Amino acid sequence: MSIHDKYNRPIISLRISITNRCNIKCLYCHHDGMLPSNEEMTPYEIIKIAEISKKLGVKKIRISGGEPLVRKDIIEIIEGINNIGFKDISITTNGNYLEKYAKDLKEAGLNRVNVSLDTLNNDTYKFLTKKDYLNQTKRGILKAAKIGLYPVKINMILMKGINDNEVKDMFDFCRENGLVLQIIELLKSESCDDESFSDKYHCNIDSLEEKLSKIADEVKVREFMQDRRKYYIDGGEIEIVKPMDNTCFCENCSRLRITPNGEIKPCLLRNDNLTNIVKYIREGASDEKLEEIFIEGIMKRKPYYSEDNEEYIVDRVVRESRL
Repeated sequence: MSIHDKYNRPIISLRISITNRCNIKCLYCHHDGMLPSNEEMTPYEIIKIAEISKKLGVKKIRISGGEPLVRKDIIEIIEGINNIGFKDISITTNGNYLEKYAKDLKEAGLNRVNVSLDTLNNDTYKFLTKKDYLNQTKRGILKAAKIGLYPVKINMILMKGINDNEVKDMFDFCRENGLVLQIIELLKSESCDDESFSDKYHCNIDSLEEKLSKIADEVKVREFMQDRRKYYIDGGEIEIVKPMDNTCFCENCSRLRITPNGEIKPCLLRNDNLTNIVKYIREGASDEKLEEIFIEGIMKRKPYYSEDNEEYIVDRVVRESRL
């Protein structure tokens, strides 16, 4: 039985960011500085947090970063989480090291993988990441699919004038190789700087979704995932992911996050309500104390997009004033 927050939302999924280091520099990714590797959580600390979460009813663990595969102890981490008894362990990666690690990850207990890949064009890939890793990334994706890390999902952020003409190519690549394609709308910035990346390259995907709805063999709605729609076309699958600035997303949120330095993060959009749990692990706190701290973090959860949240109301007024 999963624990619920004050708004009766169950905590089903825990996303643990094990590093904010990354080996590529995507144009739309903005880290405010990298945590040195010697300040990241140790495998023991990560596994202990996962263990406490399972006692409180968490069913799913997703490992993310930064780029989680830059950690040399990634197999140890996955294996330790698997030994706790989780049946749904997934990872989000840029795929650069997936060819190297896919088999070992599978054997350690990893079930699924999401790969961030915005283009199949080598020049576009180099423009977006500043690296020439496209071919090895594709090899890693195909290896992951071949050995049964299922489903392999490809996360493609759509950007106007960069890759918005590549949807068909990416869909064909996914369909032919048994992959699931997720098309993600670039989050629109509220910045007044017209030259900011999101302002310049934001691409509304409503028209794409309208086209998909006309040619799809079947459409499914993920009711508890922001009403996302999944379109099944000629044996392939596309899921549309829109920005989460709506009350439906928050009302159905069942996810909790852990930052690379061991803080419980109740809401993706806030950094002022974190609870440090790793310091208690380092002080040798009992499991009972750690459960207490974990519950404290859970009880700080509050729907960001709600009519009684002043920050949301201000954000909404600013957006509407610009329409």
